[in-house]
Amino acid sequence: MARTETPSAEEQLICEPQGGAPSTPPDLRLLHYNDVYHVEAGSREPVGGYARFQSLVNYYRDDERFKGQPSVLTFFSGDAFNPSIESSITKGSHMVPVLNNIGTDVSCVGNHDLDFGVRQYRYLTAKCKFPWLLANVHDPALGDGVPLGNAKKTVMLTASNGIKVGVIGLAEREWLDTINSLPPDIVYKSASQTAKELIPGLKEQGADIIVCVSHQREPNDNKLAKQCGGGLIDIILGGHDHYYSYSFINGTQVLRSGSDFKQLSHIEAWRKPQGEGWDFRIIRRDVVSSIQQDPQAMALVEEQTREIRKRLDKPIGYTAAPLDARFTTVRTKESNIGNFVCDLMRYYYSADCCIMAAGTIRGDQIYPPGVLKLKDIVNCFPFEDPVVVIKVTGKAIREALENGVSNYPALEGRFPQVSNISFETDYSKPPHSRVQNVRVGQDPIDETREYILATRGYMGRGKDGYTSLLIEEEGGVAKELVSEENGVLISTILRQYFMSLKVLGKWKRWGKSMDSKFLSIQTNLQKTGHAFHDASPTSPIASQTQSPPQSRRAAETWNQRDQGLSKPTESDSSSSEDPDADEDEDDGPMYDNRIPIQFSDKQVEMIRRVMRKWWRLAGLKGNPNLCDELGGAEFQVNWTKAIAPRLEGRIREVGPDVF
Repeated sequence: MARTETPSAEEQLICEPQGGAPSTPPDLRLLHYNDVYHVEAGSREPVGGYARFQSLVNYYRDDERFKGQPSVLTFFSGDAFNPSIESSITKGSHMVPVLNNIGTDVSCVGNHDLDFGVRQYRYLTAKCKFPWLLANVHDPALGDGVPLGNAKKTVMLTASNGIKVGVIGLAEREWLDTINSLPPDIVYKSASQTAKELIPGLKEQGADIIVCVSHQREPNDNKLAKQCGGGLIDIILGGHDHYYSYSFINGTQVLRSGSDFKQLSHIEAWRKPQGEGWDFRIIRRDVVSSIQQDPQAMALVEEQTREIRKRLDKPIGYTAAPLDARFTTVRTKESNIGNFVCDLMRYYYSADCCIMAAGTIRGDQIYPPGVLKLKDIVNCFPFEDPVVVIKVTGKAIREALENGVSNYPALEGRFPQVSNISFETDYSKPPHSRVQNVRVGQDPIDETREYILATRGYMGRGKDGYTSLLIEEEGGVAKELVSEENGVLISTILRQYFMSLKVLGKWKRWGKSMDSKFLSIQTNLQKTGHAFHDASPTSPIASQTQSPPQSRRAAETWNQRDQGLSKPTESDSSSSEDPDADEDEDDGPMYDNRIPIQFSDKQVEMIRRVMRKWWRLAGLKGNPNLCDELGGAEFQVNWTKAIAPRLEGRIREVGPDVF
């Protein structure tokens, strides 16, 4: 079975013992996968998808070909709870039954498993039927040497034939810098030193083989093999990188198995004579469209996607100013939604500045003052490439801005929306010579200085002409500080931000570290000029509004909370109409149930269409000031703070044709 370069439904041989695999059945069989996010299949081969992946798992677990052989042990190397559009809605809960149904026996903690905070990680992992390992990252608040999130350091698995498998979980230092909601004073210990300290204890407990599940880049796995191979670690099953690779270093197998349910590794192991280690035969499987989908897995995917669609209707926030996401605005000039999101990206990663291609904003409408639903966020920011952070020169930033305005007045997605950057553009001049008076903060841009820039992964790959932002790994010169594998989706950052603004129905697993992080972001956004209105007390008129029967109990509960009375109990919350109540959160009604929303989705959509047509016919499509921010007396919202993004003159058009 030769390894093929193109995706194939056939088994692909990655390695086997010298002289070929023994004729006797293996002493151990392992399955390995890592970095999975989407339960649905993609459109390009290998299409992946949980249902086809489960079919392969079932084959290696139950097929007659393996009758009489030891049962498979299944290893996962982390990153399941984020990032994906689904996760921005479920906060990772949709992956728990998937990981359990696969039959996972042990996992390493991945950086994205902590994206929604340590409390949410602990809540999700408590529902998993297997342990999560992280031996070398400790949280002093939990005790001396206690791993972050109360993960385990090691575990001993026993195969069906009695062989004991010692497992240790290790991570690299770099990914700690990519997690914005960690508790303070986290302690990182060297992965190799930790392995040398803990593995002898596993062997004293009778471990016949040592497996490391890791979540670190391939060079760090290779370094671990160099320092801990030769009899200490037999095989490293890695994650974090999103590609399939294999190497043999210092007597240790080093393997990573792709990502997103697109690949799976089946590993057979035989004891060497006289107990001198292990021989391995590794098979790669690509999850291609010709593989049948498992019916039970398909049913689970359908159930999850149906629930996700329902939860998209949840009100998540409130805007007191119109959010102008029209293509005619965001692709030709500064927009308030562009300012808001770019500022949020910058503050989330503490960057010096931000550039976002306007094509990121897909709403093509004005979101009028009022309730924002989760589907508004997902539909307006649907892309799956995360925010990245790069180090670039001032010259590269200027060139990026020149590229962004080069095709004006065409409505191209490359037009730049910015944060902590201001510039003038003269469209009477030729492309790539239009930008002038560029400033970063209050100072003129220094073309020789390096700046920390937040942007989209799409732009870090040089797309839409942003070649000056091309990262070194893609052949450019920009230094990557937060990679696509480590970055968080814009839709996720937005949802977390709106969670931080809630005053009623606060998510109970939000956690102090998340609160601290987003309080800082709120403060910085206010300094930048983005106002938000504190939640209004319920008006006397609103308090007298008759609630619909199904929401009356919830309204009474929140009315008590408004008056500083008792917090609802678990039983109270579980009876809430909130569709999240029986899943991953219990945050009560997301809006004031005493004031029913007056319009259906179809009515709102019709209103927006009529508004767009009226703006076009009235010749107002280019006017950025179609309506003003609501005053405090013009709206009553008591469950959240209302945002009010503003225009600030970041992009100024100059030249002979400007009046």
